[in-house]
Amino acid sequence: MTTVSIIIPAYNEERTIIQILERIAEQRVDGVAFEVVVIDDGSKDRTVELLEARPELYSHLVRMPKNGGKGAAVKAGLRQASGDYILFQDADLEYDPADYAKMLVPVQRFDADVIMGSRTIAPPFTRVYYFWHKVGNRFITLMFNLLYNMTFTDIYSCYLMYRRTLVDPDELRSEGWEQHAEILTDAVRRGKVVYEVPISYHGRSYEEGKKIRAHHVISVIWMIMRQRFRT
Repeated sequence: MTTVSIIIPAYNEERTIIQILERIAEQRVDGVAFEVVVIDDGSKDRTVELLEARPELYSHLVRMPKNGGKGAAVKAGLRQASGDYILFQDADLEYDPADYAKMLVPVQRFDADVIMGSRTIAPPFTRVYYFWHKVGNRFITLMFNLLYNMTFTDIYSCYLMYRRTLVDPDELRSEGWEQHAEILTDAVRRGKVVYEVPISYHGRSYEEGKKIRAHHVISVIWMIMRQRFRT
């Protein structure tokens, strides 16, 4: 039995947190068990209240004493995780847990170390989203591929899964949007078998709560370069 620890950082997600957890609970993959780790990042709405009313939907609930940002929440969740693999899941409904089965095919068939879900390689459907987000994502993906000799198509997809032993949360130095790049570089450096699979995407608008902005690209590029040339 392979255990996958699903890391779900949440901040003011009262509208969707129970829905996403219910969808996760519906997933069944032969030979796979899911450990669900929810991290409340100091929410000021009813997120915690709703979570505490449905403890059957998760394995662990980590409550941050104050809002520290997604990166701090991710590190707290990683320290709690005990599975063979780590899989990140946003608390909104942009990414569909029905794709977990696809993510696990390279694990079960090829003993993959790193699996990236791509929104660009023929997904069944994808919501049309911001043009400059797509341009930025393609640019950072190109930079990553050039520096690490890889062929990813979508490095800033939320659905990154990797063998837990590849990344030590206590070694992570960043807590901003660039943390995803730091985790990916560590996983790719240490892993040997890397795959990418198509996933669906239901992107939110800014009005619906999307948080990433164009200026975040700068810190991401810096992290990719710093990790590549660190001694």
